[in-house]
Amino acid sequence: MGGHDAHHNAPPYKIPSPDIYKVENVPELKRVQEKLAKRGLRDPWLRNYVWRYDRSQSTYMRALVTLTRGWRIGVPAFLITIAVEQYFGIDYSGHGSHHGDDHH
Repeated sequence: MGGHDAHHNAPPYKIPSPDIYKVENVPELKRVQEKLAKRGLRDPWLRNYVWRYDRSQSTYMRALVTLTRGWRIGVPAFLITIAVEQYFGIDYSGHGSHHGDDHH
C-alpha cells in the first residue's frame, strides 16, 4: 500500500484544507450559528456551507455559469434531435404528407 510510487497515484486536483472555511467569514451563517446558540444548539456541519457564500467570484461569472449550466449535454442533444428528424423526415407542422388541398 502506498510504497515509493505513492505520489504518482495522487489525484490531479488539490483537496483544500477544511480549516479555510470559517463560519465567522459569512454573516448569514454567523446569524444561524448565533440563533442556534441561543437555543443551546450547535451545527458542527455548518462550515460545509461556507463555499456557497464565496463572494470571490464576480457577479458576471456566477451569472455566466448559471446560464450556461447544462449546455454541454443540451446542445449536442438538440443537434442530434434535429439530425434524427431530418433523417427520418419527421415534420411537426401537420402539412407534411398532405400534398393536395382538394379535401375539405
